[in-house]
Amino acid sequence: MKRYVNLAVAVVAVAATVLPAVAGGPRAWWVLPLAVASSVPVLWRDRALVPVAVVVGVATTVSASLGAPPLLPVGPLVCLYTFAARSSLAIRLLGVVLTAAGLVVSLLHPHPDVEVLRYLSVAYVFSYALGTSARARRTQAAALAERDRRVAGERAAAVLRERTRIAHDLHDILTHAVGVMIVQAEAGPLLVRPHPDRADTAFATIAATGRDAVVQLRRAVGSLREPADHPLDQPGLAHLSALVERVRATGLDAVLTVASGPSESADGRSEPPAGPARGVLVEPPADVGVAAYRIVQESLTNVVRHAGAGSVRVLLAHTAEELTVSVTDDGHGDRASGADPPGYGIVGMRERAQACGGTLRTGPASDGHGFTVTATLPLPAPAVAR
Repeated sequence: MKRYVNLAVAVVAVAATVLPAVAGGPRAWWVLPLAVASSVPVLWRDRALVPVAVVVGVATTVSASLGAPPLLPVGPLVCLYTFAARSSLAIRLLGVVLTAAGLVVSLLHPHPDVEVLRYLSVAYVFSYALGTSARARRTQAAALAERDRRVAGERAAAVLRERTRIAHDLHDILTHAVGVMIVQAEAGPLLVRPHPDRADTAFATIAATGRDAVVQLRRAVGSLREPADHPLDQPGLAHLSALVERVRATGLDAVLTVASGPSESADGRSEPPAGPARGVLVEPPADVGVAAYRIVQESLTNVVRHAGAGSVRVLLAHTAEELTVSVTDDGHGDRASGADPPGYGIVGMRERAQACGGTLRTGPASDGHGFTVTATLPLPAPAVAR
């Protein structure tokens, strides 16, 4: 398309220059060659603008200086428009200087003509302004296109992040619920006759875990269908007590401790209060709370299904700057990734921690017995009242 437009402009320039030169009867022999030289080269202005402008300008200046009939210099006007529309600042300045020099020489030699000079000056200024306007529109269009590409990229990245988040949530919901249900279902038949009460508890835990999983899955699927109208109601630290209680129902000695300031015993020693849930839970920002809950959930799921542990300790320790979540069991401490294909469980927990700007460490417990998962999640600084 651009080639045809360029050809059409060249044809118009040649017609507007050559036809008036040959009209009106015989003229000097140099009129037609100079008319051709001042118009035809504009066909190649896209390839070599400066040489074309020099040839066209010299031919036009020589023709005017030799006394050719005054004509509108279409070729130089087209070249000046091209300088303004497509060239860099340095080339544009060069084009303006060349055009001004040729205009002054052609109109002041051999005799000055102020009226023609004024008329052609207006034409050249209009041509340059038209080219500048075209360049501005093209720059604006490029900026808008770049903005659209950037917005599209940001939207695609946001969709990918949301899909990854939902995939992690579905993984955590399913693996935890299925893990607890499998353990309870396997223990139930063994307890039916000798311990019917414990069997009833096991089956009740299966039902409660299944119902909770169904509710969370329904919310997750709803957020996939209509994210704006069905946001996923994410759990936080306030739900950890119920999570630990479900794990205790499987037979594990599970304890949740919040190290937000230990209490002092009667003999003056610092001790956490007794019970399966110790300390006071302080809910952090939503993203940090969700990450902490899911990390604990995934760690407890791995303990229930694969650690062969008898007890597990969940410790929450928070300061003004960070929240530390630690899950330690007394099972075999040489496992590397838990229930999933190699590394997926820990990779998912690490991604959750990194999404909040935190870190995750895993490895054998400090006493050499068991396994520990520790996540450190930064907390935003509180706003300062003014």
